[in-house]
Amino acid sequence: MLSSNKQIVITFLLLCFSVLFFALTNADIFMQDIFFNAHTHTWLVNKTAQPYEFLFYSGIKKFLIIFAVTLLFILIIFWKNKKLKAYKKGLFIVIFSAIFVPVVTGGLKKYTNMPCPKHLIHYGGEYPHTAVWERYETPYDKLDSIRCWPAGHASGGFALMSLFFLFKRKRNKTLALAFSLAIGWSMGMYKMLIGDHFFSHTLITMLLAWIIILLVEKAVAAFTLSDEAPPLHP
Repeated sequence: MLSSNKQIVITFLLLCFSVLFFALTNADIFMQDIFFNAHTHTWLVNKTAQPYEFLFYSGIKKFLIIFAVTLLFILIIFWKNKKLKAYKKGLFIVIFSAIFVPVVTGGLKKYTNMPCPKHLIHYGGEYPHTAVWERYETPYDKLDSIRCWPAGHASGGFALMSLFFLFKRKRNKTLALAFSLAIGWSMGMYKMLIGDHFFSHTLITMLLAWIIILLVEKAVAAFTLSDEAPPLHP
């Protein structure tokens, strides 16, 4: 398996390539058109339709919060338990990832000022299609700031990729990673089906989440090693 440093570099390069590719091509529009009915001006799934809204939006958000809080309580209550000792590092990684992945993603959304598909002129909205590094020209610069890039909702699901570091066996690591990707992409796909996000928004969130998780893993590993290091004697 590649080292954390190599994974960070490779994932960062993939992130940069993805940003450039989707900004300079119409790949997002091509894929998003599949989910939009140009005759009725409606998306494939209605935003308020059930049980989709509960399963892929409000319900899953509550589940992820409860899951992270439960892990935190387990760590606190069973701190001195010998069986838990082998999993402390992994629990720290999962808990910190559950915090930092959504926070960083949400922080980026405040500054990128990128529209959702439903906001674009192409789909009956007010905003022109633009790259993340571009500024709106007149008269579009008068429009309110908008926060649709990257995909904040799916970030909670992709934060679960940190479960990879909780398990010891390769099989369990693989299953944990597959499970987390399924959760993240199901949340992202739902947002695409209701016109809230492009494919690239979710892809970029996934890559960004993995970089953050790897950085968290390195930080936790460094703290754990320094904490377990024997005292130096003069």
